[in-house]
Amino acid sequence: MSQSTHKPSRDGFTSSFGVLAATLGSAVGLGNIWKFPYLTGANGGAGFLMVYILATLVVGLPVMIAEITLGRHVKANPVTALIALSPARQPWWLIGAAGMVASFLIMSFYSEVVAWVFAYVFKAIGGSILSSDRKVTEAAFGALISDPLQSLLWQWLVLIGMGGILLLGVSKGIEALTKKLMPLLFLLLLLLCAVSLSLDKAADGLAFLFNPDFGKVTGTVVLTALGLAFFKLSIGMGTMMTYGSYFRDDQNIPVTTFRVMSADLCVSLLAGVAIFPAVFTFDFAPAAGPALVFITIPAVFSQIPMGQALMVVFFVLAAVAATGAMLSLMEVPVLILHERFRLARPKAVMLTLVLLAVTGSTCALTNSTLADFKVFGLNMFDLFDFLSSNVILPAGGIFVALFVGWVWGFDKFRSVLSNHEQLQNEGLARVVFFLLRYISPLLILIVMLKGLHLF
Repeated sequence: MSQSTHKPSRDGFTSSFGVLAATLGSAVGLGNIWKFPYLTGANGGAGFLMVYILATLVVGLPVMIAEITLGRHVKANPVTALIALSPARQPWWLIGAAGMVASFLIMSFYSEVVAWVFAYVFKAIGGSILSSDRKVTEAAFGALISDPLQSLLWQWLVLIGMGGILLLGVSKGIEALTKKLMPLLFLLLLLLCAVSLSLDKAADGLAFLFNPDFGKVTGTVVLTALGLAFFKLSIGMGTMMTYGSYFRDDQNIPVTTFRVMSADLCVSLLAGVAIFPAVFTFDFAPAAGPALVFITIPAVFSQIPMGQALMVVFFVLAAVAATGAMLSLMEVPVLILHERFRLARPKAVMLTLVLLAVTGSTCALTNSTLADFKVFGLNMFDLFDFLSSNVILPAGGIFVALFVGWVWGFDKFRSVLSNHEQLQNEGLARVVFFLLRYISPLLILIVMLKGLHLF
């Protein structure tokens, strides 16, 4: 597709802070507050954290830079961008198509987790979940996820709300929301950490999070850490290429991505500091799985003055964080349908919502109607999570790295990354390019094959 087909009126981010807030909103979501704590708990604590940080630096950050650079250069959806940049008749556009599939799989189960958060806003208002008694908090969560009507209703309400924001567009919808609400999440997490650190067994929780036992680091743990790095930085699924297409031409991509990665890691650590002291103080299981946040947060707030009000605010802001990530995921198919299939944006949004309501319902009913339905021994929630985090996202990362490293080439990559010689960052470009060409794809492949028990 020629560059002339991209209209000047195409929406995009309007400020450097808007770029940072929106990109951070994509990366910082329930992956930090929900998924990071429970995966860290299930995989041994600090050892998993160390592997995750290494995976983020060596693999996640370079691939994130590559995706954003490709998207900004062409200013189009992932499929169109890769068609425009690929040699004739080479099917690199399949990376973009696979990213759209991954975004659908992730949204199918992630929308249900977001639904739990929104439901907990109202439960917090009612006060029924404010208790340090593990049986009370576990029973409340169990009652929610085992009710098929509640599960579907909350999921569909979430999807409708996301659709309404997307209909406003990029600058007036996505950017405007994330600029106003992302900073509040940091402030509340800091407050929650202060409360959690005052608990009786806070030292045990911190030791679990920061004192590594590398004997617990297995191939499966490494694969899980790598999958989490991709999931949390929103790479391998087309979102960063999509958001990159909305970047301003003068945006410093390496600086922006490093800030996003640092803030993302900071939020994850804050979430861990907020949750694990409570886990040990109230005798919860660190490996409690997806329910961990929902059964520990009420216990923390039950111990402080104005706990109920603060708990309401926490789940509201957790919902806001989840919204940023959901918007970035949904924008991938919306933009592809809009630009590649020539659907008007409202129609693209509506079609995406309908498809998600269908696929997402299989995850919403995992703990009720479809509790006994399994594929390869996994329920639909866990199957979609496994396929996206451990298969499609790493594979997408491999091929993005190979495309930049072996097809697009260093000269083009360096030119675009330097804003066409406006930035003096050739040394950094060489390091990132080396990682993309030789290190990142090899590490992803080895860990991916090991985790899939193929050698």
